[in-house]
Order: sequence, then structure tokens, then C-alpha cells
Amino acid sequence: MAALSLAGAAHAQIVALGASNVAGRGVSSSEAFPAQLERMLAAKGYNAHVANAGVNGNTNADLLARLDQAVPAGTRIVLLGTLGGAYNARRLGLGDQKADFASIVARLRSRGIKIIPVTGSGVTRKYLQADRVHLTADGHALVAARLLPSVIQALGRK
Repeated sequence: MAALSLAGAAHAQIVALGASNVAGRGVSSSEAFPAQLERMLAAKGYNAHVANAGVNGNTNADLLARLDQAVPAGTRIVLLGTLGGAYNARRLGLGDQKADFASIVARLRSRGIKIIPVTGSGVTRKYLQADRVHLTADGHALVAARLLPSVIQALGRK
């Protein structure tokens, strides 16, 4: 898991929370969408750190169990992976864990954190690795670019 230290934290704390596609399985940490999004924000003049709190293989129950550690005080925005946790739970025979996901959303909202869903919508096979599950570096760039307007809107004016 990526370090979540707030030492030298930027003005706006953003956390990407989810499973393997958030973590960047199969690509370098600098190619994963959280790092690419941070660079895109910086290019637009935003001083925002995007912490990568993705963990390969996590289920929604796992995400819920580590939520407070993964999303520290001061977090303004969570980029919430919507697919991996449920996929991993079903793969392991644990059901879809919809209630766990709903609890994650409720806890984040109770803390006043803006949630931006990270979905696979519109991601075609050409953006997937050979396993047809995990994003390529170009797939991560696509996701980051699609998230950028929503994140800028959630941050408000510079």
C-alpha cells in the first residue's frame, strides 16, 4: 500500500480508495491514475496531493475495515473505486458486499467528504491489460482525464 503520510501535505487532500485498479496493478506507481491525476491538477495550477490508497485484492469489507486509516483527517475528496471490491468479494465467494459499500459511502459523507466514483464506464478492451481486468498505463491516463473535471469542480476555485 502506498504511504499515506501527511508530511508536507498539499492544500487539498484527495484519496483514491479501492482495490487493484486504484492501486495500479501491472503498471508503475507513477502510471496509476492517482499519480497521473495529481500531475494533471498541478498542470492546471492546483496544489493537490492525491494519495493512492488502493490495495490489490481488497473486497468492500476490506475497504470498510481500513477506511479510517486510508482516509485521514483533512481529506476533502475520495475517489472511490466502485468495481474492484465487489468483484473480489464475488470471486472469493463472499457475495457482492453492497451493504459494506453503502457503509463506506455513509461514513465518508458523515465526515463531509466529497465522493467521486471511479467506474469502468467507457473503458474499452484496448485500455486493459491481457487479463482484461486491469488497466494499462493508457487506461489509467484515460481514467485520470475523465476524473479531472469532477475533481476540479469539487476543489472549487484555485
